[in-house]
Amino acid sequence: MNRSALIAAATAVVTATALGLTSATTATGAPTASPVPTPAAAVAKARAAITSNLTALRATTADAFVVKDVIVDPDGSSHVRMDRTIGGLQVLGGDVVVHQAKDGAFKGASLTLSSSANIARTPKLSVATATAKALTKGLKAEGKPSLVIEARKGAPRLAYLVTTAGTQADGTPSLVTTTVDALTGAKLISEQHIETATGDGKSLYSGTVPLETTAVTGGFTLTDATRGGGFTADAKNQTDSILCQILQIGCPTPTKYTDADNHWGTGLNTDRATAAVDAHYGAATTFDYYKNVHGRNGIFGDGKGVPSRVHYGTNYVNAFWDGKQMTYGDGDNVAAGPLVSIDVAGHEMSHGVTEHTAALTYSGESGGLNEATSDIFGTLVEFYSNNASDPGDYYIGEEIMKDRPALRFMDKPSRDGQSPDCYTSDVGNLDVHYSSAIANHFAYLLAEGTGAKTIGGLPHNSPTCNGSSVTGIGHDKLGKIWYRALTTYMTSGTTYAQARTATLNAATDLYGASSIERATVAAAWSAVAVN
Repeated sequence: MNRSALIAAATAVVTATALGLTSATTATGAPTASPVPTPAAAVAKARAAITSNLTALRATTADAFVVKDVIVDPDGSSHVRMDRTIGGLQVLGGDVVVHQAKDGAFKGASLTLSSSANIARTPKLSVATATAKALTKGLKAEGKPSLVIEARKGAPRLAYLVTTAGTQADGTPSLVTTTVDALTGAKLISEQHIETATGDGKSLYSGTVPLETTAVTGGFTLTDATRGGGFTADAKNQTDSILCQILQIGCPTPTKYTDADNHWGTGLNTDRATAAVDAHYGAATTFDYYKNVHGRNGIFGDGKGVPSRVHYGTNYVNAFWDGKQMTYGDGDNVAAGPLVSIDVAGHEMSHGVTEHTAALTYSGESGGLNEATSDIFGTLVEFYSNNASDPGDYYIGEEIMKDRPALRFMDKPSRDGQSPDCYTSDVGNLDVHYSSAIANHFAYLLAEGTGAKTIGGLPHNSPTCNGSSVTGIGHDKLGKIWYRALTTYMTSGTTYAQARTATLNAATDLYGASSIERATVAAAWSAVAVN
């Protein structure tokens, strides 16, 4: 039975045997070890624990919880991620992870909510007024706004959730959700859901690489049946219209690549298949990284591959993840070349992992953590590829940039001229691509520590905000700690202070409360002024 079926089964009556929490005996009467609980059993226990732990969950009897995901550790501990509704209204920022021991004992909860969200639910503002408040130039409303409870920032407030779509200034599609206070009309939080990084085949950046393809009449296509059917197609320099974004009508149909002899690209951008080689290789490498390192079967955790589109727009200097696929521009050959490098692929596809786990809101400090998560995993995918043509380093987009050494620098974020090296209380007011710098700097220090060094042929030297020296624990352990924190302890509104706690919890789970790994996590956060 798959995980979805098991979770659904948890809504039915569960017998004591099905819970898997009682000791069994052998035919001779000798006791045997209690089995690890199934996901369904973990869900049933988590639901039972809610009623007796309302205070810990900032809940009342009006709160209802919908299971989103379940993690059962080898030792039998479980972590049940849930979304929250009150009076049928979604509580944005009300998501929670319930942590339980093997026997079902409640161990605590991870959540953003700091107080009950059970507030009055009668709006004063009309739907039309809320929509007008949310609209900005060039955007059109999509669908009908819904009433929600906005609890991701400040006191919980009744709000309308308004979705708008359009095109950003550089040609990137735009899909924005905005919450508008249903009593006062104040705009609360706007979140852009198109997540970008301005950032055998012969590729542009990774040399000659192996490709998984599918045989068809007349040759082969760039379809990877070994990784859930993900494919790479040519966008033919078209862009998505507003009608396409809003109604999924009239969308351009990318052309799947075909090749007669299964040897793709020339290593030059004059061959349209060359960028496709990079994208296809990047998708495969990212899929393999998550599966082989973290046990995650595909970006969505369901074994399915994702499509990639190359040659999007004209002189389009960006790449984006839109919730279902990867899209790459060709660059303008002045600021950047085609945005298909391995770290960009890993970055963008990791937005999909975040979306389907902690769902970090793409705004404020949680938005910075969202972007940093993609930078961290994009970097780790680059290390995982172990490719001599593009060795692992802590520069983001160094292969694609033409007007500067890289897009971002994890060892010293301020090298880009915009990002801070150290945390301050107003960091959440920055663009998420700059507020991500705090977690990026932490991640570098955790992995590599302080001091000058050459990594991937590039110079790195990371200062600290408190004058301390840090000895790193390596990028492999960084990845394990961050993935554990993201999937088990972070929630939609996690702040930097809460990310510190989440990674400390993750390090404790993986290496022990007295481990050097946990101590280094604490030291690295303090080194970037998150205390």
